[in-house]
Amino acid sequence: MKNSWILLFVLTIGIISCKKDDGEELFTQTALTIERPAGFPEMIIPADNPTTVEGVALGRKLFYETLLSGNNTMSCGSCHNQSLAFTDNGRSVSTGIDGIQGNRNAQALVNLGWNRKFFWDGRAQSLEIQALEPITNPIEMHETWPNAISKLKSAKTYKQDFYKAFGTNDFNSSHAVKALAQFMRTMISYNSRLDKKLRYEINLTSNELNGLVIYMTERGDCFHCHNIDGGRLLTDNLFHNNGLDSVFTDSGVYGITGDVNDKGKFLTPTLRNIALTAPYMHDGRFATLEEVVEHYNSGGKPSATVDPLMKHVGTGLGLSTQDKADLVAFLKTFTDSTFITNPAFSNPF
Repeated sequence: MKNSWILLFVLTIGIISCKKDDGEELFTQTALTIERPAGFPEMIIPADNPTTVEGVALGRKLFYETLLSGNNTMSCGSCHNQSLAFTDNGRSVSTGIDGIQGNRNAQALVNLGWNRKFFWDGRAQSLEIQALEPITNPIEMHETWPNAISKLKSAKTYKQDFYKAFGTNDFNSSHAVKALAQFMRTMISYNSRLDKKLRYEINLTSNELNGLVIYMTERGDCFHCHNIDGGRLLTDNLFHNNGLDSVFTDSGVYGITGDVNDKGKFLTPTLRNIALTAPYMHDGRFATLEEVVEHYNSGGKPSATVDPLMKHVGTGLGLSTQDKADLVAFLKTFTDSTFITNPAFSNPF
């Protein structure tokens, strides 16, 4: 691997410092620049939450901290397993601390710094807003933020950790979600076989290359929503009804917007590490990539809001058995083994 790809994060020269009114230094932060992988767009980081070494370190601890749950047994990492690209251990839907199941699949956490909407229905506009909800959700971690913060303040190290990150001992939920967001922005995947192919470091097999052709042409129609050339994020970050149902048990974005044209639409997930993130779709209905490919090959199901990009509803794509196998082979080139083993993202406890 070229040296330019060895380090993802580069510490900037100097520190961010804050001082008391009398000039006495209060605390210092070490600024962290998130280096953009080749082919990726610029990441927009909120002006009120710059990335720092101290903030990321705190966010990593909080991501795996069970004190954030009502009974101190569950963390964000409980439903987002690093070895499975931060998805929930093969479960269709997740189960919260009270044994209550949700109705949507836990999404992979990867390259989130480029997202503009979060959750399947896009109800959160930023990583900071997204991080607020799971703690208080009654079917997830079922805690209140005041209780969670009280527990953190009583723990041995968190006062020091928050002071290092934000210069305050009187921290609150705003500080906690900022730290979580900083950590999640560093969770970048850029070293799959696909990336190495695009960097001219390796060649794909003949089967994978045929899968690439299917993926990037009207034969497979994958590229419309999961384009490779448009930033290499493998998602358009838009909402689509991809023909899963004719009658909706989950109305998707409609539940947020109230617009009947949004019924059955969900946020396009990234296909990064897709071979690791089964089961698939918003409700985890498909157990394998082969089932996903067959869904699209069949053309999907008609409805009033089915996406115009689903051009083969009722007719199907007509892919052969070999074509489908080759497409799956190509999808597996999106797996980044360095991402799922990166110690910077692992449980620090």
